[in-house]
Amino acid sequence: MNRHYIKVRAHLFFLGMAGLISISGCASFGKGIAEAVLEKSNEQDTRVCQVKGKAFDGIEPGLSNSASKTKVLMVHGVGDRLPGYATEFFEKLGGELKVTAKQSAYRDIKLSSPLAPEKDMGNLRITRLQNEDGSKELLFYELTWSEITRREKALLDFDNSGEYSFRRAEVNDMMKKFSNDTGPDPIIYLGESRKFILMAFSQAFCWMGLGGWEDLPKSGKHTCTSDKSYEKSMNDNFVFISHSLGSRITIDGLQRLVSMLDEPEVHSNGVYKIKAIDRVKSFLHDRHIQIFMLSNQLPMLQLGRELPKVTGQHASYCEATGEKYDLKAVKETSIIAFSDPNDLLSYAIPYGFVDTYLDSRLCVNVTNVNINVAKVIDAFGFGKVANPLEAHVGYTKDDRVVALIAKGIGNHHTSPIVKDGCQWTEIAD
Repeated sequence: MNRHYIKVRAHLFFLGMAGLISISGCASFGKGIAEAVLEKSNEQDTRVCQVKGKAFDGIEPGLSNSASKTKVLMVHGVGDRLPGYATEFFEKLGGELKVTAKQSAYRDIKLSSPLAPEKDMGNLRITRLQNEDGSKELLFYELTWSEITRREKALLDFDNSGEYSFRRAEVNDMMKKFSNDTGPDPIIYLGESRKFILMAFSQAFCWMGLGGWEDLPKSGKHTCTSDKSYEKSMNDNFVFISHSLGSRITIDGLQRLVSMLDEPEVHSNGVYKIKAIDRVKSFLHDRHIQIFMLSNQLPMLQLGRELPKVTGQHASYCEATGEKYDLKAVKETSIIAFSDPNDLLSYAIPYGFVDTYLDSRLCVNVTNVNINVAKVIDAFGFGKVANPLEAHVGYTKDDRVVALIAKGIGNHHTSPIVKDGCQWTEIAD
C-alpha cells in the first residue's frame, strides 16, 4: 500500500480535532493539546506482543544447516503491486538473519501455467541473500499476482479520472482511489480469477522445488511442471509469508495442491495432465512447512466458502498411530497468525477453526500472535486510539514481527527483542 495513503489516514484524526478546536476559537489550546499527544506517542514503547501456541523455530535453523537451502515465498494482499514490493521487508529480514550480501541480479520469471498457457499469471522475482563467507544462503521468492486482477479492476478507472475526482475534497479523493484499488480484490478472488491466482501460487511453489539459484531462468516467460526433478530440493526448508488476502491465497493454494495430488484428473484441462504424482507426494510427505500470516484474514474469508473434502480428521492423518497417517500430505504445517487488535481487517484463528475449515491432510497447528504494530495513544483524554491503516500495513516494518519470523520463540536462538518484548503462553495441543 502507498505510504502516502498511510500518512493521510494517520493524520485524519488530528486534522479533524484541529478543525473543531479552530472553529471554537481555541487554536492555541489546540496546539498545546496536539503537542502533548505527539509527545506522549513518543514515550517508551508499551505496545502489546502476546504469543499463544506452540513454540516455533522461524527461519534461522534452516540457514544453519549446510545440507539444505532455505526458501521463502512472499504472497501479497490487496492492492496493485509491482515486482520489488517486498524489497524493504526482505532486506530487514536478511539483516536479522545476518544474510545481507545480495546477488547483484535477481531472477524475474513471468509465470505461465500448463493448465492455462494463454493466461499471464503474474511475476515471480527471486533474490539470493548470503552471509559474508557464503556458508548461509536464503532464496527469497516474491510472488506478484496483481496482473491477474488489474484488468478487471480497470472497470473502476473512470471513477479515478478527473471527470469525477475533481468533485471530491482532496483527502476524500485520495481515500476513494485507495478504496478503488484495494476493495475489489477480495470480490474478484471469489470469482473466475481465483483459479488463476491459485495457479500462480502453484507455479511459484513449483519453482521453489526445482533446485537452487543456478537452476532458475534469469528472465522471460516460463512454465514449471511437476515432471521435473525435485532431487536437489528434497532437504530444503520451505517458508511462506503472506499479508492480508495473501493468507487465504496461501492456504487455498496448499489445499488445492493436496486436492490435485489426490484427484489429478479433476484438475486436468483435457490437454495437459498433471504428472509425477508419486514423486511430488514423496517430496512433500515428510516436510514441515511454516506459514507466517501477517494481518491474517482466514476466518473472515472463510465466510460463504465450501469446506475442503477432508476435515475433522487431524488425529487420523497426523498422529503416528492414525489409520491414515501414510496418506497425509505433509508432516506438519505451522501457521503463525499475526493480528493487531486495532487492525480492522485482521483476525486471530480461534480454537476449532483448523479442524472444521482446513484440510486435515495438511496437519495444521496454529500459534496466534496478538501484537500492536500501530502505537496506541491517548486521544485528548477522550479515549485511546490507534491508526487502523497503520495497524493493517505495519507488520513488515515492526522489528518484533521480523525477529519472530527470523528466529521464532521458545528456542535457544530466540531474538532478545522477542524475549524482552513479547509474552509467550505455550499451548501444546
